[in-house]
Amino acid sequence: MGDKSAGERRVDGGRGPDAGGAALIEAALGFVFPAALRAAALVGVADHLAEGPRTPAELAAATETDAAALTRVLRLLATRGLFSEDEQGRFRLEAAGEALRSDVPGSVRGGVLMLTDRTFWLPAGRMDHCLRTGGSVFEDIFAQPFFDHFAQDAETAAVFHDGMAAMSSVENGPIADAYDFPETGTVVDVGGGQGGLLAAVLRARPGLTGVLYDRAHVVAGHRLGEDAALAGRWSTAEGDFFSDVPKGDVLVLKRILHDWDDEQCVRLLRACRRALAPGGRVLVVDAVIAPDNRPHQAKDLDLLMMASLVGRERTHDDFHALLAEAGLSLTRVVPTPTVLSVVEAEAADDGSPGGALGG
Repeated sequence: MGDKSAGERRVDGGRGPDAGGAALIEAALGFVFPAALRAAALVGVADHLAEGPRTPAELAAATETDAAALTRVLRLLATRGLFSEDEQGRFRLEAAGEALRSDVPGSVRGGVLMLTDRTFWLPAGRMDHCLRTGGSVFEDIFAQPFFDHFAQDAETAAVFHDGMAAMSSVENGPIADAYDFPETGTVVDVGGGQGGLLAAVLRARPGLTGVLYDRAHVVAGHRLGEDAALAGRWSTAEGDFFSDVPKGDVLVLKRILHDWDDEQCVRLLRACRRALAPGGRVLVVDAVIAPDNRPHQAKDLDLLMMASLVGRERTHDDFHALLAEAGLSLTRVVPTPTVLSVVEAEAADDGSPGGALGG
């Protein structure tokens, strides 16, 4: 991410083909870093460095790994500032690597494990299939669609839902603060996973009540009960959001639409429109791709969606078209301090394509 211009982002740095070739080779090796990051996260190295530096032998004993191999992995990660090696050969956890610990607020260890899981890693390695067919390669590898695979593999599903919760933990507060939620009424978190965003919204607006809505096996892992301050202000509901959505004043879809193709998104949005209270709002919380060449995490995630799922990240115009087809009018886009924006919509006139009689 950042604000570099297109010229500043040239692989060759503007120094000609020789420099460009070397830079391309360096870029091609880039996959080794997330592989090493995943390895360190899996064995919990950061947790074992919480109390201070340790030798590779000590770390290997604590993590049940090979000391020489672990040294090589940490040596690479130290080049990115996550760890550092001192003159005695001991490794220290640096501030940049703190979020790899599993026992700290804002831990993203689960997010790292999810994004580097084979369900994303293997399809990404066959992205040429997507170029040739225009579709996902996930079914070729796993013999079933993405979410069907998770429904039959509890261990992989846990990696996904824990990973999404980890990624969300650093987003939810800033998103809840960035949008002017009403002081009273009911907020429905559609496909809300473990309820992190809903909890953040309810904490910020004591007059609101909330409903966490998702599949039964997902709702079962919610964490709303962990916050005593929210007692009596939330409930859960189970179902298929393509068919029905609980009624509410604000319906929130965070990191949901990017999982699905346009047709499925319109079905979901029409269900939300039917569930809206008079004067209510639908909030699509997703990345909005800007029409420029600047780096943005959404452009990386867009390719993961292409390889593993059927969805994509979208532009302002894409959201406008989807919402209109579902009988909703895009009213504004509210940026947040995260990579996500809040795309706000209201019910359009009943005569629109997805109006009261549509869906």
